Amino acid sequence: MMSSSRAVQLAVVVLALGLLPSMLPSYGLVLATRILIFAILAMSLDLLVGYTGLSSLGHAAFLGVGGYAVGLLSRTAANTVWLALPLAILASLLLAALFGLLVLRSRGVYFMMLTLALAQVVWGIAFSWRSVTGGDDGLPGISRPMVGSIVLDSSGSFYLFVLIIFVISAAILLLIVNSPFGLSLEGIRESAPRMSALGYNVWLHQYLAFIMTGGFAGAAGALLAYQNGIITPSSLSIPTGAEALLMVLLGGAGTMIGPFVGAICVVVLEFVVSAHTERWEAVLGIIYIVVVIGAPDGIYPPLRGAFSRVLRRATTRTSSIA
Repeated sequence: MMSSSRAVQLAVVVLALGLLPSMLPSYGLVLATRILIFAILAMSLDLLVGYTGLSSLGHAAFLGVGGYAVGLLSRTAANTVWLALPLAILASLLLAALFGLLVLRSRGVYFMMLTLALAQVVWGIAFSWRSVTGGDDGLPGISRPMVGSIVLDSSGSFYLFVLIIFVISAAILLLIVNSPFGLSLEGIRESAPRMSALGYNVWLHQYLAFIMTGGFAGAAGALLAYQNGIITPSSLSIPTGAEALLMVLLGGAGTMIGPFVGAICVVVLEFVVSAHTERWEAVLGIIYIVVVIGAPDGIYPPLRGAFSRVLRRATTRTSSIA
């Protein structure tokens, strides 16, 4: 169960995020929106990496399929979020269900390579099936969704919409990892044979977790397509999948908040570094190596520990003064 102090901290974070439209310029909101979208992607992958113990390089496939579902729907039906978002999630869930059947008999680097290979198959389909996906040109002209009679065409309104989806996604993911099912996943991560001996269906737990991660990634893909106004095969590419995994590992796997911190770092670094060089991935890789050497568990756990120590000292001083 989540402690009351942790709940208060999360409430403060959500409140601060809700106040950003009144504090940031338009472009700042665009950047903040992108952070929230990739945070959903990274947090969904953390359910697989940090809690189930399965590292995937193919998570971009679910992101891209969600985006293409929105792109195709925007050309054939009413551009309403109540139809597009569930369809994107459903498409990604179905793809994850198929992928899970193919990859979950493998472990370690073999699992990672299989997810990468399957994601590349999806990328190849999107790249070559020009009549449906637009090929390397993608599907442009994706307009912002409508919520009732309101069109989310401004940076502020779309940011608040993405924030709502982010909060709902984060709340569901936190409920999952703190549930008996989530605790079972952690047990499987630590020792699958022991959990199997205790009567747990290890494969089924991993399969359900794999499907769940696909659904949340599909939601992130739909939001990304709406923000960019276009979906291209690059959303399904190896760098996108590696970037999602990097966010999880950089922030701290198995924490849920860590991937959010990792998403902030990666998106901001991409923005800052890409303004000076086209090889920002190399710079990001160097930064990641430094963090791995200095903080192998990610940057969030040390920050959380430091914050807790400062809070205890402040509480002790206040008590002594009183």
